[in-house]
Amino acid sequence: MIYYIYSENENEFIDKAKEYLQKEEVTYLSFDAFESLDVREVHHLLVTGSIEEIKLVLAIAHQNNLPVGIIPTPKQKELIRTFSLPSKLEDAVELALIPSEKPLDVLYANGTVVLQEVVVGDAPPLDVFDTALGEKTYVDRIKIFWRTMRKVKTLQHTQMKITDANDNEIKLSAVGVVGLEYQNNTFASKLVSSQLSASDGKLSMVILSPTSIMQYMGYLFKSLVSHLTPRVLPRSVGYIRSSKLNVETKEPLNVRIDSQEIGVTPVMLEVEEKSLALSVGEKFWERQAEQTAGKDSIKVDHLPSDEESSAYLSKSIPFFSHASREQYASLFTNLREESKVSQNFMVLLILATMIATFGLFINSSSVIIGAMLLAPLMQPIVSLSMGVLRQDSTLEVNGAKTIAIGVSAVLATAALIALFTPIERLTSEMAGRLSPTILDLFVAIVSGAAAAYAKSNEKILGSLAGVAIAVALVPPIAVAGIGLGWADWHMFYSAFLLFITNLVGIVLAAAFVFAILGFSPLHLAKKGMFVWLIIVVLVSIPLYSSFRQMEEDIRVQKTLSNVDFDIGRHHVKLTHVELFHRAKKDEIRCEVISTGILSSEEKSALKEAILKSINHDAVLIVTFRYLL
Repeated sequence: MIYYIYSENENEFIDKAKEYLQKEEVTYLSFDAFESLDVREVHHLLVTGSIEEIKLVLAIAHQNNLPVGIIPTPKQKELIRTFSLPSKLEDAVELALIPSEKPLDVLYANGTVVLQEVVVGDAPPLDVFDTALGEKTYVDRIKIFWRTMRKVKTLQHTQMKITDANDNEIKLSAVGVVGLEYQNNTFASKLVSSQLSASDGKLSMVILSPTSIMQYMGYLFKSLVSHLTPRVLPRSVGYIRSSKLNVETKEPLNVRIDSQEIGVTPVMLEVEEKSLALSVGEKFWERQAEQTAGKDSIKVDHLPSDEESSAYLSKSIPFFSHASREQYASLFTNLREESKVSQNFMVLLILATMIATFGLFINSSSVIIGAMLLAPLMQPIVSLSMGVLRQDSTLEVNGAKTIAIGVSAVLATAALIALFTPIERLTSEMAGRLSPTILDLFVAIVSGAAAAYAKSNEKILGSLAGVAIAVALVPPIAVAGIGLGWADWHMFYSAFLLFITNLVGIVLAAAFVFAILGFSPLHLAKKGMFVWLIIVVLVSIPLYSSFRQMEEDIRVQKTLSNVDFDIGRHHVKLTHVELFHRAKKDEIRCEVISTGILSSEEKSALKEAILKSINHDAVLIVTFRYLL
């Protein structure tokens, strides 16, 4: 006999459903009289009601091995989507009457049937159905994103011990978990859809464990605003798959089953394999994963698990991540060694200086690049940045001392080479380091950020070579040393300013990146970073002035390159215009193409016309070429 169990609150809906059940022998029984049900008389169950009422009937069907069909109301959209039930009443009744030939798994949480999901703690947005976005506009999705972000302030980590079916104990720190059995269109199920199968005897648990607001923000933005599902698990999410999972927490966490609170942890999740003959749509089976192979799976290695991280995160989720003890130990050991003066450091630095200085004299960029790769000056600078960040006086003093000794050695070596080299010619490689601008500071800042990131990750340490080339620490000091050897103080000042620019930019940026990577709490990092920010601002003043000078130089070059002069009987055009700033007066070097040889008076007239056109006093050095 077919029994139709229904809710009294859905009488109008039931009356419509009865019209499609007239050909069947159906006994109608409301939930008010549910206790009178004699399962010995039942061979098929139909049910319409709330989620809790439906679960009650499913439990009876499971316990008595009875087929069951759900006739959902139009409001139960998530239920319809999860089990691919028809939204049209006639089709829904027809499907519910057909006994299922494919039994599916049933998930229990502390003995209660889980129809959609079980949530332990807080796990936004993993426990939210993606229909919440629906047809929302981009602006509406951004609003949802910010509302969810505001909840982050209330999220707190707690230590968890999760035991699987093989008695493996997984210890970690998290804010919440979501347990599910079917693909139900929640954000959690979308992340692990390839692992969800309704007939493999396994449940899936998705664990939310953000270690920083920045890390969590990335996943939220992609899911809520871009409406994209990450191809791999986000860094803030872990995953466990097993037939049984017992969740214990250091602090009691609320447990919700299908949006209804049932108590607090601990909670036992267990799957009864292929134990319920529930009538579902064909699309439900099409969505099930094909290659789960029935194996357990654990992907939590990237989640915080040590007590230090758990204690730190239990207070509140920081804006930036907190580095682990292992990361601290590894990085600090290297930085302390690299902050000290050593024989290898001095030998390599002096050799790099000699290579760079000779490369500057012979105007060879490839030789200078070789010196950049060889020079070890970046090491104590990165160590100094960590000392600034951590307010570590030992690291700061050692780093600053090593930098000072290294810079002095480079200046002395370059000055001696310049003093004893019988050539006093300013090459283009030297001149290129005599006009630092605010753009050079930007290069130093980006390079410092790259150096800190590479230093914190042993897998990409080789990238430091690229940073060394980009920021070029030794060549400007070598140019400054050459200026000392030639007693050219303008040359010394300009080149040394470029080095100072690189130094302060690297220190500030590297300290900032180390802070982002969690190597210092912000309250400790603020003081040192603020001091170096002031230093960077002070250095920016002459750099900005140089930048404006560069703009003026470009204007002069453009003006002279596009102006023709008629001098006496001759037509004159200027090409290859270059400007050089000297201590006493600037130089303009160019080629003059003339239709004939200019007299002394005509040359004077040309000089006057050139200087008048740019409104700038300078020494003119020209090479004459004649148009035949």
